[in-house]
Amino acid sequence: VFSACLSSNCPGLGSLCRVRVKILTDDEKGPESDRTDEKLEDADAAKLSVTPFLRSQDSVLQVPVGDWLTLKLGEGLCDITEACLEGMRAGQKCEILLTPVGNGPETVHQPADENLPLRATVELQSFTPGKESWEMSASEKLEWVKTHKERGGVRFRSGDVWGASDSYSRALKLLIPLCGCLETKRDELQIREEGETQQLPSPDRLKVIKAELHSNLSLCQLKLNQPERARASAAKATQLEPGTCKAWYRLGQACQILNELEEAKQAFKKLLQLQPDLPAAVKALKEITSKERERNAQLGHRLSKMFS
Repeated sequence: VFSACLSSNCPGLGSLCRVRVKILTDDEKGPESDRTDEKLEDADAAKLSVTPFLRSQDSVLQVPVGDWLTLKLGEGLCDITEACLEGMRAGQKCEILLTPVGNGPETVHQPADENLPLRATVELQSFTPGKESWEMSASEKLEWVKTHKERGGVRFRSGDVWGASDSYSRALKLLIPLCGCLETKRDELQIREEGETQQLPSPDRLKVIKAELHSNLSLCQLKLNQPERARASAAKATQLEPGTCKAWYRLGQACQILNELEEAKQAFKKLLQLQPDLPAAVKALKEITSKERERNAQLGHRLSKMFS
């Protein structure tokens, strides 16, 4: 357990963090904090480089255990470790307890190399300065958004649905305030950084990116058996971009899973307006009609018993 700290005393986006993750046995004690508030000087930071490792779906911790390594905070390669680092000072340790998800879908790959529940410590030795999102320029935010969006696509195609969901969520977390800032101006902004003038996308273009992220996140949530979240994400995408076919289809799927048949029907009808005779939408509407008939028949049977 560690106390909250000021952003200047904790790693921020882009910080290079020297960190070690260790698994605790049942008889080992929890962490002892040795706070130093050690931020690396520029000369020391220049010697650091990110430790290369592949994100593995067979590991819930996602990092090599027991060794010191350097992570770049904000990349989302190891979401559990990063979540700890965001509130830590140099020299601190924190203990984490990982337990299995009880209602996860069987179709989603579950980590297999650790026996859950699992106790581990995350130790932060030192870090380079980073930034809070509000300290970043618009172009810096946009660069992070693009990186997370691209990484989400790569992860999804490789079967890492949890990782893809995390990437899209990180992108949205940065894009939403950026859109809010640009919407107040209604025209393309120019910003000057290091002597170069860079052009930001228009608010309309950012809205398209935001809709794509919500739609992609909805697909991940459907595959992760999170229909309520999938419905909310898809609905946001259709509100931002009413002409996006994928979002309407995912909204219909989520509502159908939640047995919200009328809402599902409306979503698929809207999809057919955009893409007439789309086989998937036609099939879904037939299934909904069949479910409605079955439900009405059951209701009629119960009512007949009630009044007989």
